[in-house]
Amino acid sequence: MSGEASTAGALRAPPDASQLGPRPAGAHAPPLVTGSGAGGPAPKRIVVGYGFWIFLLSDVIMFSSFFAAYAVLFKNTAGGPSAQQLFDLHNTAVETACLLASTFTCGMASLAVGRRSQKWTQIALLATGLLGVTFITLEVREFMSLVARGAGPSRSAFLSSFFTLVGCHGVHVSAGLLWLGTMMAQFYAKGFRRDIRHRFLCFSLFWHALDIIWVGIFSLVYLVGTLPPELLP
Repeated sequence: MSGEASTAGALRAPPDASQLGPRPAGAHAPPLVTGSGAGGPAPKRIVVGYGFWIFLLSDVIMFSSFFAAYAVLFKNTAGGPSAQQLFDLHNTAVETACLLASTFTCGMASLAVGRRSQKWTQIALLATGLLGVTFITLEVREFMSLVARGAGPSRSAFLSSFFTLVGCHGVHVSAGLLWLGTMMAQFYAKGFRRDIRHRFLCFSLFWHALDIIWVGIFSLVYLVGTLPPELLP
């Protein structure tokens, strides 16, 4: 009796896939599932955006280290000029206004790309580029003025950390301007292909991240640096 039960159980058990041969040509295959949470690969737009966010996070970690170094060293002037004596808030306010305005025009470019408008995409990107060039021009002029006054990066630990932090941000903005120029050329020559729109998504994330970092620089470096000494920590 027990032999018959075990035989019946074996007949009812599901077949072992490792012991099966090739599936017949007419056999029904399970459908390929794709999409979020369905077991298949995510769309390329999601993969590209996620990968670029990881790159941006590595940049944030780098700038966090520069911010920490500046916070430790900004009082170490070695007898040289301090932040309150060097910084011109009027010039920095104009820089900040240009960069924040470029965030708005970059957002307008994203809307124009979504509507597949070549004219407004180019206009918005051109405005973003002009504002970015203005920002870089003002920053370079500030650096040249500091060096001419004997306040170069080798003058003190404070100035070394200042030039490293602000200069690194300026290099990123300059790279972003080159990237912006290539995006304008690609939209003009090749239209709104999917791969080009993916690249523009990465560019817009990069540009907005630079604006956020600059808000931190403006607040910590320039506003805090020009406070009266009795209010500084």
